[in-house]
Amino acid sequence: MTPLPPPEERPVRAVGARRARAGSPTTPSIIGTLRELAKESPALVALFDASAIAGERHLLSAWAHLGRARTRGETRLRDRGAEFALYVAGDDQLPRALAKVGVSDSTEQFALVAERPHDPVVLLERFGLTLDPSAYPRPVDEKVLERLGIEAAERSAVPASGWEGLVLERVALLDLSAPAAHSSKEKH
Repeated sequence: MTPLPPPEERPVRAVGARRARAGSPTTPSIIGTLRELAKESPALVALFDASAIAGERHLLSAWAHLGRARTRGETRLRDRGAEFALYVAGDDQLPRALAKVGVSDSTEQFALVAERPHDPVVLLERFGLTLDPSAYPRPVDEKVLERLGIEAAERSAVPASGWEGLVLERVALLDLSAPAAHSSKEKH
């Protein structure tokens, strides 16, 4: 695989996090903070359940595919953060995508993703989360693949060293399934 650019050159960065204490912040509070940040700046900020993230390439690939689709005028949703979740999940339906990668009151570890100029470490305080390097990045395992809907038959077709590729393939396939009905170029 192509090597990742050095962290200081990446346009989008992520850190692992956890709640400071059980139940806090609540999911509605997290969603409220995401909405506030979206109103304050066009720079993307997203928060995912870390147990559904297959590493840095997963997030960077999803972000790149989102950017390419939007450049082509192939938007699926008005909200860029929600559309990013579609790519991270490799799913074209937001409810299913959020079930795969979204946060809930039971989420223990998070992956906080932020485009520059945002610093994800600085944003942790805004969300009421604490830094947790064990949450992200971590190796791709069967639990991550199951969470993303990659079943045993697919997993068994490649060695464990290729599992990350299965996730990246799902992200890329979402681009290929872009329905014309959701294109912003379509005349109404």
